Amino acid sequence: MSIDQVAAIVMFFLLLAMVIGGVHLAFSLMFVGVIFGLIFQGPSIFPMSMLQIYDVMESEILIAVPLFVFMGTILEKTGVAEKVYQGLYELFGPVRGGLAIATIVTCTIFAACTGVIAATVTTMTLLAIPSMLKRKYDKGLATGVVCAGGSLGILIPPSVMLVMYGPLANLSVAKLFAGALIPGLLLSALYLGYILIRSWLRPSTAPAISTEERPPIDLKLLKNVAIHMLPSFCLIVAVLGSIIAGIASPTEASGVGAFCALVLAAGYRKLTLQNVKEAAYTTLIVTAMVFFIIVGAGIFNAVFIYLGGGEVVRNALLSLPFGRWFILGTMMFILFIGGFFISWQGLLYMLVPIFLPVVSALGFDQLWFGLLVCVNLQMSFLTPPFAYAIFFVKGAAPPEITTWDIYRGVVPFVTLQAIGLFLCIVYPEIILWLPRVTLGGGGR
Repeated sequence: MSIDQVAAIVMFFLLLAMVIGGVHLAFSLMFVGVIFGLIFQGPSIFPMSMLQIYDVMESEILIAVPLFVFMGTILEKTGVAEKVYQGLYELFGPVRGGLAIATIVTCTIFAACTGVIAATVTTMTLLAIPSMLKRKYDKGLATGVVCAGGSLGILIPPSVMLVMYGPLANLSVAKLFAGALIPGLLLSALYLGYILIRSWLRPSTAPAISTEERPPIDLKLLKNVAIHMLPSFCLIVAVLGSIIAGIASPTEASGVGAFCALVLAAGYRKLTLQNVKEAAYTTLIVTAMVFFIIVGAGIFNAVFIYLGGGEVVRNALLSLPFGRWFILGTMMFILFIGGFFISWQGLLYMLVPIFLPVVSALGFDQLWFGLLVCVNLQMSFLTPPFAYAIFFVKGAAPPEITTWDIYRGVVPFVTLQAIGLFLCIVYPEIILWLPRVTLGGGGR
């Protein structure tokens, strides 16, 4: 390797050391990128950095990021999730594992209404975990269900991850949304199947609610459940339906979604100035974090590729034995291990630009690979030490829930996510069928 290529490798490991050491990812990316840029490119690194910032600012599709975040934050304040959970709680409560099932179904519905997980995980921690603990559910199961179910929001559209991946890989966000829908529902179905099997094998871990608490399952109950779920389904149709049908772009649909969320908040009498201010503040914080990472990763990657780091990684991967499927598995494994230490935004912007030329050389469908990456990165929300979902649950859970309870609870769900990823690799139509029939083709 040349000196430049050695410097590129040093760049990467220095970045990894800074992130593991606790330095914020965005500032680590900027610092390493600028320092090595000054050493090997000179002052030209500064206009290049300005161009990177300008490219982010003029991206139309990234406008959807703050709008989807705002939509999700407003929905959290409407109480829609509470009403949906209450109805499903009464419907599934008489079944073993019924509360856990109600939690997963509620999380799946709420995931299709918002592209961020913080609101879903926090809300379901406050709603579902106390009710499961009260009925002697296993603490690991109760927390694992909320972590896994809440994390579906980063995969099931409208997902902020998919909005960010589209311009990064030059793919249609609408096709990414269509391709992610079935894998997201597949993971939800795997979670439900696990809950049913576990509660059947070990009834004490997920008992049904007592006879005294059981409401009669009649037409009135079904009607109430349908009424509580109707606003969520209307929002899903307004946002996802318009995108998949080709009526609106993701950016336009995000505006529609934000407006509909405000209308729902007004309908539930939660549209107060304080709630709007809090939602706007949360949106500002999340969006600023995301965009700082995008800018930092752009600077880092430009210098890394200039030094020949991309070529080193590409040659190393293509020289692996056992053919292209082994190379694909290696890339997926790198992403999985990286999720233990680096946030999904960092992995997305650090590794995907390096992997994409390899994927093209191997002849894989770009849309299919992109969704594999997104399914894989969902595991990063459950793999400590860098696990957002675990942090959110621990912060909002009752004091009797320990960190060990949460770690123990997420292990089966990480395994289920790995199974879901494997199924998407073996059966590509899980990803490619819906984009082909609705929007006409994959993303090669």
